[in-house]
Amino acid sequence: MKLVVRAVTLVLCYILFLNTRAVAQGTVESNDEEIKIVTRTLEASIRKKGYVTGVSAQSFLDRKTGFRDAGFGLDIVDWIMEPGSDEAYRDQLDKELIYQFGNPYHGKTPKRSIEGPQICTQARRLDPQVTTGPDFIAIQMKYQYKTAAPGKKTGSTWRQTIVFPEGKRYFLSCDRIEAVNSSDAMFLRLDMPGHIKHKNGDRFSKVYLSYAGEIEPKEFEKDFAPDEKFNYTRGRDPLPKRFIRAYRLRDPETGKDGPWLAGMTLAPDVVSEAWCHQRGYICMIEEFGGRPVKAGESFQAAFIVGYFDSIEELHAVYDAHAGHTGLEANAMGWKLVK
Repeated sequence: MKLVVRAVTLVLCYILFLNTRAVAQGTVESNDEEIKIVTRTLEASIRKKGYVTGVSAQSFLDRKTGFRDAGFGLDIVDWIMEPGSDEAYRDQLDKELIYQFGNPYHGKTPKRSIEGPQICTQARRLDPQVTTGPDFIAIQMKYQYKTAAPGKKTGSTWRQTIVFPEGKRYFLSCDRIEAVNSSDAMFLRLDMPGHIKHKNGDRFSKVYLSYAGEIEPKEFEKDFAPDEKFNYTRGRDPLPKRFIRAYRLRDPETGKDGPWLAGMTLAPDVVSEAWCHQRGYICMIEEFGGRPVKAGESFQAAFIVGYFDSIEELHAVYDAHAGHTGLEANAMGWKLVK
């Protein structure tokens, strides 16, 4: 009997070991719902089920200040899209692919989905892979799109790599599309860094857009369309030296300011359009790509997302990593690539 108990105990310990790994820079705990990462500077969760992609809502903790993200998640991914209207064939589309425009949610610009579904809400389940090294933890995810517009194929692959470097209050990420369709201006839509839930500005004291400056909470007291103000469109607007979107967190109970939570797109020219508008919450949608893509080709963008004490620190970190569009990670290490 004692031998049986001992054997069962050893098996349970082994299962626990497989699902919780202590590494030099922190711990990685995995269960059926999520992967939880704890480092000296951050905590974050990656969802396997439900609302997936990126870092899950309110799981991103800055251990220096105790503040968390104030939205629905960070680097959250949607559809593959292109300019133009789907009005001529809407009756043939999966309901989830229909893109309504000329409204306060999407603005006046005609756009249409090439492939879907919206990954974050409709993929339902992903299988994130964990890689650890001496000074980092990496998470890699992928998904093949299942639906497409008439005349388009299904099966383009989205890949996301997220790297948590030791000692940093931010993570690096890359979203990549390997396309099975051709388009004159294919782009990927995502939330970058993420939306802001608030009531009359109680969760943030300022928004910072590198192409528009610092913005007070009063600008977001009433809903407005994404193309009404604080909209960036490549070709129409000057290309900024840095592409940074951030908000300064505020404690809704005490009113005390916290750190800036920022999303940086490291190559400014990959961004085709970016929104920062109010629709019950502050919606920070970003679209990258928007250039010709042939079937069999790919496009990608690299980001830094995390906590910073000042605008000056944001700029310094950005400049140290500027110009990169990709991110690679394996057991030997990680690197940004151009």
